[in-house]
Amino acid sequence: MARRFRYSFARKQEAGKGRLSLILCFVSLALFFIAVMLSGRITGRFAFVPGTIGLFAAMLNVYGFGLGLSGFSEAGKKHRTCIAGSIINGILLVGWIGLYQLGR
Repeated sequence: MARRFRYSFARKQEAGKGRLSLILCFVSLALFFIAVMLSGRITGRFAFVPGTIGLFAAMLNVYGFGLGLSGFSEAGKKHRTCIAGSIINGILLVGWIGLYQLGR
C-alpha cells in the first residue's frame, strides 16, 4: 500500500504593524470629515482649528505609511494589511498635500 502524505498548513496571522497602519488611515479619514464639518461651522477667531486637525491627520498618514512599509519585515506573517495600509495612507497623504497646495 502506498504511503499517504498529509499536509497541514499553519495559519498565519496578520502583521501587527499592518493592522496599526490600517487603523491610522481610518482615524485620519475620520479626522478629515471632522475638519470639513468644523470648517463650515467655525468662523472668526477659531478658524485655525480645522487646519490643525488636517495637519495632525496628515502626520498620522506619514506615520501609518511608514508603519505599513516596516510591517513587511515581520517574518511568518501575512502582509495584506501592510499592503492596504501603505496604499491607503499614501493616497490620503497625497490628498492632504494637494488640499494644502490649494490653500483651503
